[in-house]
Amino acid sequence: MSLAVNSSPLYAAIDLGSNSFHMLVVRHIDGSIQTMAKIKRKVRLAAGLDDEMALSQEAMQRGWDCLSLFAERLQDIPKENIRIVGTATLRTATNVDVFLTKADQILGYPIQVISGEEEAATIYKGVAHTSGGTGRRLVVDIGGASTELIIGEGFEPKALTSLKMGCVTWLERYFKDRQLNKANFERAIEGAKQTLAPILEQYQGLGWDVCVGASGTVQALQEIMLAQGMDEVITHAKLKRLQKQAMQADHLEELDIDGLTLERALVFPSGLSILIAIFELLNIDSMTLAGGALREGMVYDMVEELQQDDIRARTINSVQTRCQLDVEYGDQVAATATSLLVSCGNESWIEEPHAVALLEAASKLHEIGLTLNFKKAGEHSAYLLQNLDLPGFTRAQKHLLSEVVRRYKDQLTPLPSQHALSTQSAERVLRLLRLSVIITHRRQRDLQPRFAVQCEGNSLTLSIDKQWLEAHPLSAAGLEIESNRQSDAGWPLTIQAV
Repeated sequence: MSLAVNSSPLYAAIDLGSNSFHMLVVRHIDGSIQTMAKIKRKVRLAAGLDDEMALSQEAMQRGWDCLSLFAERLQDIPKENIRIVGTATLRTATNVDVFLTKADQILGYPIQVISGEEEAATIYKGVAHTSGGTGRRLVVDIGGASTELIIGEGFEPKALTSLKMGCVTWLERYFKDRQLNKANFERAIEGAKQTLAPILEQYQGLGWDVCVGASGTVQALQEIMLAQGMDEVITHAKLKRLQKQAMQADHLEELDIDGLTLERALVFPSGLSILIAIFELLNIDSMTLAGGALREGMVYDMVEELQQDDIRARTINSVQTRCQLDVEYGDQVAATATSLLVSCGNESWIEEPHAVALLEAASKLHEIGLTLNFKKAGEHSAYLLQNLDLPGFTRAQKHLLSEVVRRYKDQLTPLPSQHALSTQSAERVLRLLRLSVIITHRRQRDLQPRFAVQCEGNSLTLSIDKQWLEAHPLSAAGLEIESNRQSDAGWPLTIQAV
């Protein structure tokens, strides 16, 4: 006798880009998107456009060969759960019908060539559903033949622009001789500024609080910076430093930069030039990498059950459900940690506003390692948080969360180098989490003690109800041990009975 098994439906999003064709396969489970497959092929469609904007037979064949691979994977996915779009090059090509006719036959599903504005709107949806933070955001997505710039707040875009410049087209226009000299870089940067000029007034007028970059060029830049020991935040100074590194090679084929993959090397200088122009013309201070873009936006369009809400909260809820965590206890630890922070004067004791969200996430997810085993639970928690998809949290934030939950109880070791918070703030997040776990160990709000905390510089004095301490000798001993551990680490902690 066989038992029916309920299986979550699969969804597929295919993006026929100007540089690469991408296929994303996911399933919707417990209020979250789980990636099942990512397939990418470098097709360089834009490089096959001639002076009359017609695609060469060779470029079309590269595309058809790629789609033949994708077609096999689509056989297992319901037709209504598949979306396939073409972008800038297919918008431009004068013989696009020739390509699409055969492509539709290969895939067995229609391809929709979307407008630049629709592409920008879908990119923004993908960013909004996968990136945390509040306030107005500027999104930059540099593709093979177009660059999308979007200003939005929450899930609503305020300005959508698609510009006819990309890393492939700029390669053919400004680095056609394959020379990585100052003159070529300057011409490429100036050309990008001229393309950006018509939107400058509108975008400066709207303004933004944070800037995020999406897709290949920005992801490649971040990978290079991390490989070279820098943090994940992209700045103008770092871009100019990478330009100098690129110019140390005379020819494009000789380009060798730590962290730069061979497949990305060909279009790296052109993409870098466009990003430098965007930074300089829009006076951008810093940029981080978004969690998703066009393909993710296509998926979220298809999955109706995912409501527009707080991305980090949705991620935490999904992880709690999938890993069968004690949600009520996680909320109790989070409330206790937040109360401790407020008592310290949170803005003066931990300066970065997003530290509160990281403290809350660590509090709600610290027991995730118990999913695997009680023994070395902290190690298991760290591994899971480092490797899970956590939409709304950056790579650096995931790293910090994993290192904090690694140390949520027992032995206290120094935090490693990280770039999500200042060293002092990260240490203080860890201190509050450890104290909250001890205070809440009976796992019921009405059984935890009344407490107050005083902060002076890096010193904490935790005042606990004397009668509670006398009635809970194990907890009292745990607090005393914690006082010694934090004080020995250079974080003075005094436990005081009142």
